[in-house]
Amino acid sequence: MINRPQKRLFSGLSARLSIILCSILLSATSVDVLAQGDLLISPLRIVFEGSKRTQEINLANVGKDTATFAVSIKNIRMLANGGFEEITEPDSGQRFAEPYLRFFPRKVTLAPNEAQVVKVQLIKTNELPAGECRSHLYFRAVPDESLQGQAPPKKDSGISIHLTPIYGITIPVIIRSGDCHAEVTLSDLSFENIHNDTPVVRLTFNRSGNISVYGELKVDYISPSGKSTQVKIEKGLGIYTPNLVRHEVVMLDTDKNVNYNKGKLHITYSVQMSDKTTKNVEADIELK
Repeated sequence: MINRPQKRLFSGLSARLSIILCSILLSATSVDVLAQGDLLISPLRIVFEGSKRTQEINLANVGKDTATFAVSIKNIRMLANGGFEEITEPDSGQRFAEPYLRFFPRKVTLAPNEAQVVKVQLIKTNELPAGECRSHLYFRAVPDESLQGQAPPKKDSGISIHLTPIYGITIPVIIRSGDCHAEVTLSDLSFENIHNDTPVVRLTFNRSGNISVYGELKVDYISPSGKSTQVKIEKGLGIYTPNLVRHEVVMLDTDKNVNYNKGKLHITYSVQMSDKTTKNVEADIELK
């Protein structure tokens, strides 16, 4: 049984996210927008493995208005460019976690500076297939009903449109069972200085195994004299099953007095493995 979560005043959570506009296809580009309230979520991904059967997600409203959020499940496909789109049927090699999850509550109303826990529990564990299952919890801002009945402002043209934006954010919920393993390599690395003012690295992540990978990408510039300067870091970069590749374009810093015409770039992808260890995948790009 899942005990009823208790509301509490917010005292500080580990990860802050402004509510992002959720398009029909769940665009991969986050857009900062104004909403009825700001939602704070921690953690940003849930992984069930080993003997773990219950986990908690902390929600907090850090906005100035009371806000209501509906909680549901979405199933999502990751595209080769890192984008996402919602799907109803799994791709070949993909398994949804939805049949094995239970969560409560499904709607949360939070006053300013108020927080509440959403509990997520595994069910039907004896039916879990070996490998990985994944679905996404979707937290959607519910429009204020008191505003929906208001008449839209009149326009001189005689035509007016009244839009009520819906805001939301998703976090992955991953279940791993049985023998789980993954490997990552980097390929197709290249450097380009677009219009001589936008340095970018292009690369491909290659995933093998039966689970997703998730980690941090770091790019260091190494001068001809051997001095190292960090010019980019991207956290939370993943390749979800069943995808085998992810193509990434990484924009590098231009404000660190780095000469991208000589020296080299050292790329490190630090992967969080299923056994809680970290594996570094590294590669170099010579600049000329």
